[in-house]
Amino acid sequence: MNRKKIAVIFGTRPDTIKMAPIILELQKNAEYFDVLTIATAQHRQMLDQVLEVFKIKPNYDLDIMAPKQTLASLTAKIITGIDEVLEKEKPDMVLVQGDTSTTCIGSLAAFYRQIPVGHIEAGLRTNDKANPFPEEINRRITGCITDLHFAPTNTSRKSLLLENVDPKTIFVTGNTVVDALKYSVIEKYQFTIPILNEIADKKKKVVLVTMHRRENWGKPMEGAASAIKRLAQKFPDFRFIFPMHLNPIVREAVKPILKNMPNVFLIEPLDYLDFVNLMAKSYLILTDSGGVQEEGPHFGVPILVLRYVTERPDAVDYGTVKLVGLEEETIYTAALKLIEDEEEYKKMANAVNPYGDGLSSFRTIKIIKNYFGFSNEVVDEFIPR
Repeated sequence: MNRKKIAVIFGTRPDTIKMAPIILELQKNAEYFDVLTIATAQHRQMLDQVLEVFKIKPNYDLDIMAPKQTLASLTAKIITGIDEVLEKEKPDMVLVQGDTSTTCIGSLAAFYRQIPVGHIEAGLRTNDKANPFPEEINRRITGCITDLHFAPTNTSRKSLLLENVDPKTIFVTGNTVVDALKYSVIEKYQFTIPILNEIADKKKKVVLVTMHRRENWGKPMEGAASAIKRLAQKFPDFRFIFPMHLNPIVREAVKPILKNMPNVFLIEPLDYLDFVNLMAKSYLILTDSGGVQEEGPHFGVPILVLRYVTERPDAVDYGTVKLVGLEEETIYTAALKLIEDEEEYKKMANAVNPYGDGLSSFRTIKIIKNYFGFSNEVVDEFIPR
C-alpha cells in the first residue's frame, strides 16, 4: 500500500487543541498515513502546554514568536519557514485549522507547492472583514485554496455554498474541539493554582471571564470590565475568575477597574487542563473567544459573548450563547437576568450543543481515506441532537 504523508500545521493554543484529535486519529491509521507535524509556535508558551497534554512532539518547530512582531513580519516568517519544510518533505496533503495567520499562510504555502489542502473548521463567517480581525480574512483566503472543507456545522456548509464552493468538497463533521474534551476533562481534577481548588472545594458559583480580541482593545474592554465590577458588587458570594491575556493592552484596560474587588481574581493565563476543567465547573461564562463558544455548551454553561458579531451563529440559533456586545449596561443587564431568572438560565444551560459529538476527527480521517482511494465508505455527517 502506498502510504500518504499528511502534514498537519498549527501554531496557536486554540488551533493546536483542535488539531490534536486529528493528529491522534491519523496516528491510529498508520497503515495509511505518515503524519508530519509542523508547529510555527505563533504562541510559544501556550502552545507548549497543549502539546504536553496530548503528548505530541512536532517534527518541525519553527519557533517564530518574537516580541512586538507585526502581522506582516509574522506572515513573512511563517511562509518562509513552512515552505522550506514542504520543499524538503513533499507531503501529499496539508491540513490547517481555523482562522489563524498560521492557517492562512500555511495553506498559501501549500498552494504554491501545488499540495492539496484540507481545512479543519471550514466555513465560519461573519462577513465583516474587521470582525474578527484578522481572522475573518484568514478564513476566507484559506477557503479559496482548500480542496477538502471540513465544516463543523450545516451553517458553515451553507456559507461555503454561497461562495460557490463545490458541494462535493464540503463535509459536515462537527468540531474537533469537542473531541479534545474527551482527553482533558477530569471528574476530580486538581487545579495547579491553589485558589481555584479552594473555590471549587467551597462550591462557590464561578463566573469565568476571558477577553483578548484586537477589535475589543481599549474602551470596549473597559466597558466590559465595568459591568463585571457591578456584578461582583451585587453578588459578593460569586467568584469572578479572569485569566488575563498576556498582551499588556488587555491588562491596562481591565486591571485599574477590577484590581481591588475582593471576589474578582485577576490571574495569569491558565494552562489548557486548568482552563477546560474550570469551564466545566463554571456557572456562567463571559468571553470574546471563539473556541469557548464551542466548548462551553458541552458543559451546559450559558455563555454571554462580548462581541457584536460571531462567526459561530449556530450557538446563538440553538440558544447556548447570547451576543451582548461591549456596552457596560447591556452586559450587566444580560448577566443579571440569567442569574436572577432561573427559567432563563435553565433554557440556555439545557440547549443542544450544535458543535459536536466527539466523533469529528474520526469522520475527518475517514473522508481523507476516501479522498486517497484507501476506502469508499459512506461517512455519516454530524447532526446536532
